Amino acid sequence: MTLPDSTFVIAGAILATMAFALSTTLCALARRYAPGLGLLDRPGGHKGHAAPIPLGGGLALWITILSILSLAFLALPLMPESLARHASGARAQSGELILILAMASAIMVMGFLDDRYDLNWRIRLAMQLGCALVVVMGGVRVTLFGPFTHPILGGAVTVAWIVGLTNAFNMLDNMDGLAAGVGLVVSLLFCSAQFAVGALFSPAVLLVVAAALLGFLVHNHSPARLYMGDAGSNFLGFLLGSLTVVGTFTREPYSPYSVISPLLVMAVPLYDMTSVILIRLHEGRSPFQGDRRHFSHRLVARGLTPTQAVWTIILVTLASGMGALLLHRLDGMGALVVLAQTGCLLGVVAILELSAGRSGIGNGETQREPVGARSAAEDGTGSD
Repeated sequence: MTLPDSTFVIAGAILATMAFALSTTLCALARRYAPGLGLLDRPGGHKGHAAPIPLGGGLALWITILSILSLAFLALPLMPESLARHASGARAQSGELILILAMASAIMVMGFLDDRYDLNWRIRLAMQLGCALVVVMGGVRVTLFGPFTHPILGGAVTVAWIVGLTNAFNMLDNMDGLAAGVGLVVSLLFCSAQFAVGALFSPAVLLVVAAALLGFLVHNHSPARLYMGDAGSNFLGFLLGSLTVVGTFTREPYSPYSVISPLLVMAVPLYDMTSVILIRLHEGRSPFQGDRRHFSHRLVARGLTPTQAVWTIILVTLASGMGALLLHRLDGMGALVVLAQTGCLLGVVAILELSAGRSGIGNGETQREPVGARSAAEDGTGSD
């Protein structure tokens, strides 16, 4: 391995270690002080946990990610020459990153207020749309998908993508370790896919996000002692949604088909959100009315324990997204095969779920929610 590669690995390891340590520490403090701030997820309604759980994990994630990224940016002049020569590129992209972090922070504040005061879903959705629009107006938009190169059409797709993933992760936050576990896998897959095509800035940011989530999982794995709450799930979804747009997935001489990497990596969160909305509409209910129709809840209804359901979803996310690591080397036929593989995987999942529905399990019947599973009375743009 050449010296620059070794330097990159060491720098990445340092960033990840710092983010993990800070996240773990802040989460421990959140567990101690969040109850005094009224940040508690109390049992009742659709929720399955038996005792109040602190909700300060989202704040810990937010502080960790912003602190480590700020420190890394300030340390650029002190870095070795093999890294310092990339400083100009990092500074050139820092404007987009600052804008994304600012809007993601606004979304975090909205989630924090929702954790405290249970905001109306219309307010939350309007805030998400507004922040996504600001990101787009700042120049962050989809530009690599054929006809979507048109600024207006690309901007509309970008807003829909960011808002959709914000809500997808918010919906996914319904079992211990689920949203953070999927977020960890997604961050690492995006980091690897972008590094494979020669990008450095975005992979470094995603590595920090992954390490912060790993530190949070120390306190959030089943049985959870800390939840990220709406503050964390909305912040995470908005941040990852924006980073997938601003990230570089293709550059010469690599294949242009790597631009579909985000669809592969985010297939499971999007599947969960889409299936839940379709089920609720089919039953004549509002898509924002919380229930136990999520992918994870359906797996539990099929006979899995909550922990098994969480690991199943994490592994399906990994399996469906690993193809993104190969796209930069594939031609059109190869990319089509990878897309078909992910589609077949989700198709198998859907067939198994339909067979459960025919047996009457998870198809409108009320069941006692096992420990480790939780859901709120309203979601889609709220808390799950």
